[in-house]
Amino acid sequence: MTYRSRFFALLVPFALLAFIPQHPLEVVMSPAEQQLRALLATYETSLNAGDAGRIEQLYAEDGVFMPAGFPTASGRSAVRGAYDAVFANIRIAIHFTVDELTVKGDVAYARTHSAGTATVVATGASAPEANRELFIFARGANGWKIARYMFNKAS
Repeated sequence: MTYRSRFFALLVPFALLAFIPQHPLEVVMSPAEQQLRALLATYETSLNAGDAGRIEQLYAEDGVFMPAGFPTASGRSAVRGAYDAVFANIRIAIHFTVDELTVKGDVAYARTHSAGTATVVATGASAPEANRELFIFARGANGWKIARYMFNKAS
């Protein structure tokens, strides 16, 4: 084998590597999925900021919040009151991970889990916080909103 043929024999595999896609597992999301993920990100940011007013705007007018160990809050004003009560007692620093997101027309659901910390306002004591969540969304004239949300402690 000549020097030239050896050079080309070595060059061919590297040339073929140039044609391999850079992101072969890239997932293409629908516009609805992108909007819902953005809504969840806004919810996470608002929750971590203790911003009950912003969270209230993420809920549908007839939205329902079902926190573990607390009464159900139905309707936007009741939802706002429930979050105000939560933030008066604890500060939350968590991150949501989407485990499943399904869109069916103008209704969607997301199954998530979260992990982070919760800090008691009165004492400053912090502890790990981990939950699993179920969000149900409805799309209306003002876009996607949280229609129902419940969570419980991860086991």
